[in-house]
Amino acid sequence: MSTWATVFLGVIAVTTLLTAITQIVLLLAAARLVRRITTLVDDLDREIRPIIGHISNIARDASRVATLAVAQVERADQVLADAVAKVEETLASVQTMIVNTLREGNALMAGFRAVMAAIRAFQGRQGRRRSDDDDALFI
Repeated sequence: MSTWATVFLGVIAVTTLLTAITQIVLLLAAARLVRRITTLVDDLDREIRPIIGHISNIARDASRVATLAVAQVERADQVLADAVAKVEETLASVQTMIVNTLREGNALMAGFRAVMAAIRAFQGRQGRRRSDDDDALFI
């Protein structure tokens, strides 16, 4: 073998050694990075798990509150509907009472008018009789 071949063979051996060392360093760095990422994921999991539990509790409570609110709104609607029905019933009774009272008052007024007309008619007849009687006495 020639010296040049030995030199090139030495250069190839050194570069192969450097490549192997670089790969080992990269593997160690990757292993360290994996450990750090695993630690980070574990820390996040530890910190996020209680938050997720709280969010779950909040969602459950919100669902319960919404259910209670719907029940209260339905009750209020029923109470309001009953109140409206009672007010309408009361107004109908008051209206019937007022209309009946007005009819009775109208009937009384018609009776009073009839009595007054009869009195006027009677007074008118008496007035004519007096004048007839006065005419008979007039000479």
